Amino acid sequence: MELDRIIADLRREAERISKAITALLGSATGGAKRGPKPAAPGAKKRKRRGRLTPEGRKRLSEAMKKRWAERRKKQKA
Repeated sequence: MELDRIIADLRREAERISKAITALLGSATGGAKRGPKPAAPGAKKRKRRGRLTPEGRKRLSEAMKKRWAERRKKQKA
């Protein structure tokens, strides 16, 4: 019968749409991750660099104050 064929076509279409929705939802949540990747088992943790020591922070602070003072002096002149 014609009705059976139409129902079968609609069920195939519904299944296709369901798979498309699942694929889109999966790529929206799993594909756009940001941040560090999880470490592999047994991998050594990398040492973080770039942190200032208190002495380095003080030197940087003094250098910046000196630079700002020179800029203010130039602006007044």
